[in-house]
Amino acid sequence: MPSADELKYWIGFTRIPGIGRVRLCMLRERLGSLSNVWAASKSDLLHCGLEEKLASVLIQTREKMSLDGEMEEMARYGISAISFESEQYPQMLKEISDYPAVLFVRGEIQPRDENSLAVVGTRRATAYGRQVTEELVSSLALNGITIISGLAKGIDTAAHKATLEAGGRTLAVFACGLDIVYPPENVKLAREIMEKGALISEYPLGTRPKAEHFPQRNRILSGLSRGVLVVECGESSGALITAEFALQQNREVFAVPGSVMSPMSKGPNYLIQQGAKLVRNHKDILEELNLTEIAQQIQMQAINASNEIESIIIKCIGDGQGHIDQICRATGLNAAIIQSSLAMMEINGQIKHTGNLNYVLNKSMI
Repeated sequence: MPSADELKYWIGFTRIPGIGRVRLCMLRERLGSLSNVWAASKSDLLHCGLEEKLASVLIQTREKMSLDGEMEEMARYGISAISFESEQYPQMLKEISDYPAVLFVRGEIQPRDENSLAVVGTRRATAYGRQVTEELVSSLALNGITIISGLAKGIDTAAHKATLEAGGRTLAVFACGLDIVYPPENVKLAREIMEKGALISEYPLGTRPKAEHFPQRNRILSGLSRGVLVVECGESSGALITAEFALQQNREVFAVPGSVMSPMSKGPNYLIQQGAKLVRNHKDILEELNLTEIAQQIQMQAINASNEIESIIIKCIGDGQGHIDQICRATGLNAAIIQSSLAMMEINGQIKHTGNLNYVLNKSMI
């Protein structure tokens, strides 16, 4: 875990293009600490193997900026920074080869966000694309899956909004500093995401969105996720770049099929032709990612048991239907005790009687 003092140097180096995590670690090893690297003379930097141009940029940059001032400005915006050496840094992201040294965050990244899916697609979404996105994402969010996207118009916006409306968690990865919302019309949406999830970027404050930033951003989208779902896009699209990153990172790629007559379905149809998983409903994604059991556990945990017997009954019923005789055999308890517990649980709304002494969990309690 880096100290607060060391963290500000990590943040400072995000201002210097060309000096990334691997090179910084090499320099730190040779000079003893990041503060020593930051303060090193040009000759020392050259002696450590840094190119003359980069050494000059480092010296010029550090003379113009205040690290303490940078930290104060981040605090003003409610932005925290997580270095890759922190326990808070997403473990999924550290599985990729070129993960960033620092993530800037507004909101909170939680451990449960490892069960996540990136949803990407065109900015020019059709009615079909928006409807499919809303239906798939809503069901996934209800199953405890965190939805990750890029806050762009079209599919990204539909994915974020549908997740929030379902009461789920969503993360937005920026291609600029977190003090800039792009596109600007999504300012309100970004605020809602920040409250129910997080805004994430590898770029420091004030960084404008540039064309070359978006492909770089896309590797983080896929890197944070267990898989990438492509809903709609053309044959040349950032969504296909994200899918390519996913394959390189050993992530699953999913695609929604569409009409061969629609230009916006050419991208997903191509991916399916190349071996991507065709998606008909949210269960196709959960099953492929082996997340069905996790989703069921989340559902059962949401139905609170007031004692050990109720806990056993909930576990016995699970996601299906349990007959009182099956419950008795599974628990080893006599029918009178089980019948009494079932009656009380039905009164409390935890379960429903479907007839002939069969019971199911009451999903409306979730």
